[in-house]
Order: sequence, then structure tokens, then C-alpha cells
Amino acid sequence: MHILIETPVQQDYQRVWNGFNADLFLQLKPPFLPLQLLRFDGSETGDEVHIKIFNQIWEASIIAHGNTPNEIFFTDVGKKLPFPLKTWRHHHRILKAPTGSIIIDDIQFTTFSKLTDYVFYPLFYLQFAARKKIYQRVFG
Repeated sequence: MHILIETPVQQDYQRVWNGFNADLFLQLKPPFLPLQLLRFDGSETGDEVHIKIFNQIWEASIIAHGNTPNEIFFTDVGKKLPFPLKTWRHHHRILKAPTGSIIIDDIQFTTFSKLTDYVFYPLFYLQFAARKKIYQRVFG
């Protein structure tokens, strides 16, 4: 399944990148999820993020990151995923825009069946759509 969400914010893309830290990660957490941040190395290649959700461990590795004159990006993939996830890939992009920047969440995931993919799609979509308000509050 594929989810693509774009959020315009007022701050420069470099300042937005500098704000992608553990504090922001915790602010982006859905309020109904009992999420515990176990490890947050950062958002550069080789970094790890480990969380605990409902007594299940989710481990992600940053497999790529880059910086150009118009964009900063990083990509995390799930190494150890909670049930029912089978695969997870989240490509984060921060694009330079004329009046700030655009944060793009580009997510691809699968579960153990197509049926559960369709069940979880609206849940993940709503979870990431809710980030728009948080991004706009934090980055203007």
C-alpha cells in the first residue's frame, strides 16, 4: 500500500531538517498509541529508531539520506515490525519552497494479506494526515 502526504510549512527547509529530532518524533505520536521511544540515533544513514507499541518492538534503520540545494531527505525501513506489518518503508522529504518548505511523507507498507493491507490503510493514512497539524504548529 502507498500513502503520500504533503504538508507546507513556513520555515526554511534547513531549519525544518534541524527540527527532525527525538522531541518531534514524540510529538508526532498518535495520542491513542502507548508508544515508548527506546532508541533514536537520528535521521542519517546507519541511524536506528526503536519503539515499543502495545508491548511489540518496532525497529527501523535509516538506509539513505541526502541533501541538495532544494531538498533534504531520509528513508527508514522496518527491520523488526509489529504484527501485522510485513514491510515498511518511509521516505521523508523536505523540499525548498518559495515561502518555506514542503514536508512529504511517502510511505509504503504491506501486512500479511491484501485484506489487512486495506484494513490498515485508513488507519495509517489518518495517523500520518494528523501529522500535518503538528508539522504546521512546530514549523509555522
